[in-house]
Amino acid sequence: MSFDALAALRAAGNPIEQLTPAQQDVLKNLTPAEVDTLNSVKARIDAANATDVEGHIIAGIGIF
Repeated sequence: MSFDALAALRAAGNPIEQLTPAQQDVLKNLTPAEVDTLNSVKARIDAANATDVEGHIIAGIGIF
């Protein structure tokens, strides 16, 4: 079975369905390590948001 980057991103709560097909095509080719990095950053942003610190979501998944 091959790695499904989009499923892994969805499972972590990333709003994949809000992305364009072209953006999804880019993300579906991420490695497991790249997905882990994005999900880790998202988890930290979510934790910070719980304390009233807000990140900016760019293109539905980029977090800055």
